[in-house]
Amino acid sequence: MKIIGICGSPRKGNTEWMLRTLMEEAAKYGAEVELLLLRKMDVRTCRGCLTCEEGGKERKGICKIKDDMTETYPKLLSADAILLATPGYFEMLSGLLKNFLDRTCPIWPRLEGKKVVGLAVAEEGIGQAIQNLKTYASLCKMRWVGSATALAKTPGEVAQNKELGRRLKQLAKRLVHSHFD
Repeated sequence: MKIIGICGSPRKGNTEWMLRTLMEEAAKYGAEVELLLLRKMDVRTCRGCLTCEEGGKERKGICKIKDDMTETYPKLLSADAILLATPGYFEMLSGLLKNFLDRTCPIWPRLEGKKVVGLAVAEEGIGQAIQNLKTYASLCKMRWVGSATALAKTPGEVAQNKELGRRLKQLAKRLVHSHFD
């Protein structure tokens, strides 16, 4: 099983810890994992030009923007599962992750059937962040496996939450074992 983890946090902290914990546990079950840190990537804003929808089969699905998404599309397409992790901003997704999701427009029909997990952490409330991820997964006809959320104010705070660590391990087990269902 091949898993791609997408971290939508602008800093190293709770969101990344949750994602890394889940991925490390999945790797223990034999999954091949790769982490993408959006804060370290050049992912420009979708222009809404619809070029990716033009042309015949040979042109359809090609984005005219040349940035790190060019190398990311094949990774997403070859993955069996995609993990989407975000800090909550105003009880929604981070701008980094939302921008990334927008940029999957050229390939979204080919994400159908892939498993997806959502992770979110916020200071006071998760709000619609997980629902936003579920909506994205539904539109792409992906298979929602589950989610984990946490409340934390300072970086590193969630690492002290033993119950969260247990939930992440269970979620990793469910994700990997669902690959064989």
